[in-house]
Amino acid sequence: KGYLTDYYTDEAIKVIESNKNRPFFLYLAHWGVHTPLQALKSDYDELTYIDDHVERVYAAMIKSLDRSVGRIVQSLKENGLSDNTWIIFTSDNGGAGYIGLRYINSPYRGWKLTLFEGGIKVPLIFWKDGIEPKQISQRAAHIDIMPTIHGLINRSLEHDVDGIDLFTDEYDLNSRPLFWKTGHNKVVIKDDWKLQVTDYPPKKWLYNLADDPTEQKELSESYPDKTAELLALINSHAEGATIEGHDDPIGGISGMQGHQPTKRRKVFLPNC
Repeated sequence: KGYLTDYYTDEAIKVIESNKNRPFFLYLAHWGVHTPLQALKSDYDELTYIDDHVERVYAAMIKSLDRSVGRIVQSLKENGLSDNTWIIFTSDNGGAGYIGLRYINSPYRGWKLTLFEGGIKVPLIFWKDGIEPKQISQRAAHIDIMPTIHGLINRSLEHDVDGIDLFTDEYDLNSRPLFWKTGHNKVVIKDDWKLQVTDYPPKKWLYNLADDPTEQKELSESYPDKTAELLALINSHAEGATIEGHDDPIGGISGMQGHQPTKRRKVFLPNC
């Protein structure tokens, strides 16, 4: 069939062309950029200015993803849909530390499977042909996608959701608490303050993201009241959460097994 990113794009364009005369929703979840690190040789060969082999393969994978976005946009234009179709581009997590690219999420700390900013800070882009550019510098979340879509098409939600419409002016995004959890690690972010806690070993990290977006200055001992305030939010949120996962060998429930950085993995260049 060919390189997977291009194959997924080919199939997505078929969906667009088959549904151009009626409303449609297309969810295109590319496997790349992801392990195993595999790139087209043609993309790899164009990046001669990158010396490191792993970095060059990774960049070639990004190149293929960029090409996919361009082909999707072009297909919408060719089918007369570009001024009436919203494109949402996002990612599920930051880059993985175990692939051996030290600065993969620079300047942010952490990687995929961690709750530092490098693991959870991702792009969220809404775009339609002809719109005026607008940047939201406050923190959004994937739970905001559904209510934002409803707002863009002027439809009311038929049930309650946790997210909000990002394009209205009635919310202060920084003032609402946002929560994350993986295994024994939990995080809340509110008013630019971020508290991360873990049970094994017992530890707290407090950061002011407005002043320290790369999480270099741990402040829990300097601001005990703020730490207590955010910890209360985490505990309150956890009380209403549904616990799902597997038994953890050190006790409790884990929703995700952790990964430790390892030696660089093998990377392949399929000739296709």
